[in-house]
Amino acid sequence: MGNLLMTTTPTIEGHPVKEYMGVVTGEVIIGANFLKDIAASLRDIFGGRSSAYESVLIEARDKSLNEMMERAAKKGANAVIGVDIDYETIGANSSMLMVSCSGTAVVI
Repeated sequence: MGNLLMTTTPTIEGHPVKEYMGVVTGEVIIGANFLKDIAASLRDIFGGRSSAYESVLIEARDKSLNEMMERAAKKGANAVIGVDIDYETIGANSSMLMVSCSGTAVVI
């Protein structure tokens, strides 16, 4: 999987698509614990960035992208083009973060 290319663009310059393997996705739902909620609430009041939430967001995004790339590799692809990442809050009081990504698995 380490050699798979991933791009948000529909093509990779200098590498024509030889075969389209279909859409691949990755999804992660992750929760932030109540201590992070308290810290974020204080940031809301006093201003500043919430590094606790940022780290959760980064973790969820990375896991989602890795899952998508693993699925592409299982299909025999060596690249994923047209990657799109979406973020949503779900659950009671929007306490969970869902990160989903999709792209087209291809052989270049």
